[in-house]
Amino acid sequence: MIRAQLLIRLPEGLWLTDVSQTFPDATFSLLAGYSAGETAIELGEIHADEPDAPVDALRTHPSITQFELLESADGRALSKYETTDTDLYEFVELSSLPVEFPVVARNGWFEFDLTGTRAELEQLRTTLEEAAVAFELQSVVSTTDSGTLLTDRQRELLEAAVRKGYFEVPRECTLAELAETLGIDKATASTTLRRGEAALVKWFLTGPERKGIRGR
Repeated sequence: MIRAQLLIRLPEGLWLTDVSQTFPDATFSLLAGYSAGETAIELGEIHADEPDAPVDALRTHPSITQFELLESADGRALSKYETTDTDLYEFVELSSLPVEFPVVARNGWFEFDLTGTRAELEQLRTTLEEAAVAFELQSVVSTTDSGTLLTDRQRELLEAAVRKGYFEVPRECTLAELAETLGIDKATASTTLRRGEAALVKWFLTGPERKGIRGR
């Protein structure tokens, strides 16, 4: 299996395109979502120095039919909303590959991970090129090799998290403290950490070692 990280330009007219370009320094993370026919229900997170303005822009966008602010503190706002923008789910159906959350958007682009066979990923590349969609392939790694499974930043952050006691119960450092250790913002640390954790868990559950155990 192959794991790829894609960066794709958002289509014009989506709330995420409009709001992320209006607030280019903010980070928008789609934590979970599903299609509900003509709309989508999503759980999203905004990280910004002052999140109130992008939250208001999201709340009042014409494509948002329902909105609930769940939490807002320390430069982070968590909300649940319903939107008529269903392009992401149409893309998933077209590609036949599941999108791995979180999906992260900044300034008109969104970034996400996909896992599939090399043939499936090549077909996706062809589909994007034929549709004239602007995209960048950020990384491609084989999930059969744990040594190349993580990006350098993911490995660095995970190693720091272990050293600082982030995974201890109770935790010995906060996410903000961990981010400060590496000189990155909290939103970037959260996204990188989640992706690194997800890559390791999926490799452990589907990698050759586990297949060998199940086959005995």
